[in-house]
Amino acid sequence: MSKPLVDKIALVTGAGRGIGRAAALSLAEAGAHIVAVARTQGGLEELDDEIRGLTGQSATLVPLDMADGEALDQLGFAIHQRFGRLDILVHSAAILGPITPVSHIEPKHWERVWAVNVTATYRLIRTTEPLLRAAPAARAIFLTSRKAAEPKAFWGPYGATKAAMENLVRTWADELEQTTIRAALVDPGPMRTRMRAEAMPGEDPETLPDPSEIGPLFVELAQADLGLPTSNVVFREWKRAGKLVSA
Repeated sequence: MSKPLVDKIALVTGAGRGIGRAAALSLAEAGAHIVAVARTQGGLEELDDEIRGLTGQSATLVPLDMADGEALDQLGFAIHQRFGRLDILVHSAAILGPITPVSHIEPKHWERVWAVNVTATYRLIRTTEPLLRAAPAARAIFLTSRKAAEPKAFWGPYGATKAAMENLVRTWADELEQTTIRAALVDPGPMRTRMRAEAMPGEDPETLPDPSEIGPLFVELAQADLGLPTSNVVFREWKRAGKLVSA
């Protein structure tokens, strides 16, 4: 198997499970060194075991709560000290928040969803942009949802924060138009994840694609010559379930 991402440094948030884990495994198999971020040490260690089994190499494990802004700042500094650059960023970490009428949302729940889904995105961009600029042709990929553009009853916190995150990423990408950094938004559609099971407890998970199926897409997007174009906007379909839109 060819390894198009050899010597690349890839930071993946939400890497302990679901789509983030699938992205980390696919990028590692393609040759990238993974800096894996997740809340739980156990999930990170399981990922590291899988990466070792696939590649014989270890990952850099970072147990971190995405709502901890100071820890995110330190993450960028630590990557700079160890690697000096960042070639690939995959931001998958997010939380669902309460599925409830907007008028019933408790402030503490609203603030938590906003902190993890939006403020953490800003802090991540802020701490990694110098590292991405130091790479020859960096790629930054952010997970989004159709709820950002298609509001649905009871999904207020999640939909609102994904819409804000999309706007933030698009704005940032426009600011980087004259650089070699390219950013993308990926909407994977419904997948067999813990978040989906939490949102749709009555749904049969076997009717949904496994996150591993989308893994190769991250490898494609991460390649400077095959991934994101130099133009500012592109639209592509991922099977029938999702879409990719460059920022």
